[in-house]
Amino acid sequence: MQALNFYSTVFADQMKRGRKTATIRLGDKSHKYRKNQVVLVTVGYQYSPREKLFQAVIDNVEVKRIRELSPREIEHDNPEFRGTDQLIPFLQQIYDKEVGPEDTVTVVRFSQVIENPPDLQDRLRGVGGAQN
Repeated sequence: MQALNFYSTVFADQMKRGRKTATIRLGDKSHKYRKNQVVLVTVGYQYSPREKLFQAVIDNVEVKRIRELSPREIEHDNPEFRGTDQLIPFLQQIYDKEVGPEDTVTVVRFSQVIENPPDLQDRLRGVGGAQN
């Protein structure tokens, strides 16, 4: 199974709470991540132990220039950010290189896989739904 890894434990908390539902990666990563692919979401640095957070399904993979990103796409990546003026310095820090509005990024949207949530099981059995 392929991993979708994040470096910061701050992201782990955001993802567990459902506040972070996307990642914006520098470059075209469309060959690496595909819609409906199941990935293991992890947190940790390269060559170090990593924490398994959960499995997720890739909902969408879109390649575009940084200047084309919507505020909503940026917010799904980092709930504290609203614009490219906040995103660009962050990407520069992560990738340790100059990044500009014309650079290509890949927006990967994902959803956590929750095993056997009780309310889903009830809905599948028709319990708790609309009354006739």
